[in-house]
Amino acid sequence: MADLILASASPRRRELLTQIGVPHRVVPVDLDESVLPGEGARDYVERLAREKALAGFQAAGVGLPALGSDTAVILDGEILGKPSDEEDAVRTLLRLSGRRHQVMTGVAVARGEHCLSDVVTTEVSFVAFDEAVARAYWASGEPCDKAGSYGIQGLGAVFVESISGSYSAVVGLPLAQTAAILKVFGIEVWQSATPEHSL
Repeated sequence: MADLILASASPRRRELLTQIGVPHRVVPVDLDESVLPGEGARDYVERLAREKALAGFQAAGVGLPALGSDTAVILDGEILGKPSDEEDAVRTLLRLSGRRHQVMTGVAVARGEHCLSDVVTTEVSFVAFDEAVARAYWASGEPCDKAGSYGIQGLGAVFVESISGSYSAVVGLPLAQTAAILKVFGIEVWQSATPEHSL
């Protein structure tokens, strides 16, 4: 039985919640994810996370807490969203090549009007690569629905020279912060986890 509503269609967020043993039900919400005029990256991801959580709670209509999350890739203060096409993805990837960028992930849990949220920033450094590599990566299909045009948990991992901060936040959900917020709502992690091995 679900303890939580996941207001996201992201398979990565679902996998992360399953990883920490939180039973949940997926109720995707469709919101306008446009950046507001003058809105900074941190405020943007936190606002969207909160809006998704609140919308998910309302949409589910079962009284369970709902979790919303949003991730943005930031380079030189600019939010790099999901690519619109191959050329957009290649431009983004070549801008990230050989440089350091930030990944900001907001997470929020809401029940009724009560909503708690947090934002985690992770520094990611890329190795240098050329246009042929960027186009080959696009051809894999992986960048299509990813902020910043790459997935750290997939083929895009080969671009990552170093990371400082939360790996799971770059994937889509900062697990330490998520667990802390869920605890406030009475949801403990690991509760449905079973050991894979016995000694």
